[in-house]
Amino acid sequence: MNAPTSRRRFLVTGGQALLGVAVASQGLQWLTGCSSPTTTDPSQIWMDLDASLTGDVFMPGSMGYFDRARPWALQYAGTLPAGIAQCADEADVRTCVLWAKKHGIALVARSGGHSYAAYSMTSGLQLDLSRINSVAFEASTGNAVVGGGARNKDVYVALRAKGQAITHGRCKEVGVGGLVLGGGIGFNMRAHGLTCDRLVSTRMVAADGTVLVCSDTENTDLFWAIRGAGGGNYGVHTQFVFAPFTAPNITVFNITWNAKHEDVFTALQQMALSAPNTLGMKVSVIATPSGVLHTLVVNILGQLVGTDADLGALLQPVINIATPLSSNVVSMSYWDGQEFLSEEGDPEYSHERSRFATSALTSDAIATIFRNMRAWPGTSVAGTWKYFLMGGVINDKAPTDTAFVHRGSSMITSIDLEWLPADEGNVLSANYAWLDAFHEEMTPYTSAHCYQNFIDRRQTNHLDAYYGSNLDKLKRVKQQVDPTNMFTYPQAIPRG
Repeated sequence: MNAPTSRRRFLVTGGQALLGVAVASQGLQWLTGCSSPTTTDPSQIWMDLDASLTGDVFMPGSMGYFDRARPWALQYAGTLPAGIAQCADEADVRTCVLWAKKHGIALVARSGGHSYAAYSMTSGLQLDLSRINSVAFEASTGNAVVGGGARNKDVYVALRAKGQAITHGRCKEVGVGGLVLGGGIGFNMRAHGLTCDRLVSTRMVAADGTVLVCSDTENTDLFWAIRGAGGGNYGVHTQFVFAPFTAPNITVFNITWNAKHEDVFTALQQMALSAPNTLGMKVSVIATPSGVLHTLVVNILGQLVGTDADLGALLQPVINIATPLSSNVVSMSYWDGQEFLSEEGDPEYSHERSRFATSALTSDAIATIFRNMRAWPGTSVAGTWKYFLMGGVINDKAPTDTAFVHRGSSMITSIDLEWLPADEGNVLSANYAWLDAFHEEMTPYTSAHCYQNFIDRRQTNHLDAYYGSNLDKLKRVKQQVDPTNMFTYPQAIPRG
């Protein structure tokens, strides 16, 4: 980029940009280890950054800034970056890291931006990795080489063309980087492992600007750590290499019941926990507004490597209890099936609180779920309790084999609250009180652990909940790789 183009962009931003820079260079709440800010004219240092990148820098007030700055969790939209560097390549990422370190400006990386707690937001410098989104294949190994800013939608297109797959999520806009670093769940995980279990290697720009390759043979402690630590803890990842598998034909399904809720739920759980690893499924209890009351349904969504007859045999005991309100079951090719299962993942107002379960939910737990769901205070959108079926090959690894400590789990359970701005005030307060009480009431029926990719600002014992017995080693790796704590946020892994 040439300097005149940079100057034109900065002239457009006016005083808003200068105000943002002044705030960013005064010691942000997330900035604990960077060097002291320089006294250089704040607008000049941002123009210098802009001129040094192949990519672009966007400031408040410039065209396209807000679309890039807006978080997925819209309730956190009040925190906006002083500047966004849309990095074009790894060299741009390294330049940004060294620039932020030199000027004492907080920095976070954003791949998809779907941090549930908006920890990919900052009032300093945000690294937008969305241009580093290529997906290619190594001819010698068949491995998939994925850019650090690639999203599920990019993986869909590239892997479909090769008839391959990895464990991936349903939301197309979710960044692969955030997904894999926190473990990574999807409907393939019981048969092929978590997303991080398919990871062969990664390239990461560390706090000192060094580019580290991490694998089973290079930087092995760091490779252990990044498979479950969650994004934003150790550096900025610019590339991931995955071992894909052949995409099979599948039967996809979306089935809803509106009667005999507890009996249907119990039968579904019995089926799910004894099902083959080729079944991937989410079971949801969904409350939606309906006049002064609300409607309650039980829904299953997922895929089976097999025919519709195979699925029918698994579900027959459940269907014998109650006829579904609606049933959509289709056998098709793998990637056509993902179009059936997927959603865009557009920004929304929502809060999700999770817990892992290590065995079947008891009758008391099921009664607690439905009592709370029937007592949902109500918003304009929905309240949901759900679980993602785990087990299978996920649990072939020990909790210490990677940083993802939650091996041995049967399911990830979660409570999901969705609302609109019209619900803010007393309605939202009542719903948050319900969410928190429900979350705590499920404690006796679940483990103490929560899913780090469903990162939760309201989780008070978050380090133990996310990392358990792996925390001490994660701290030691943090001290080795990022001793000045440049990569940090309110729930980040601390230095050992």
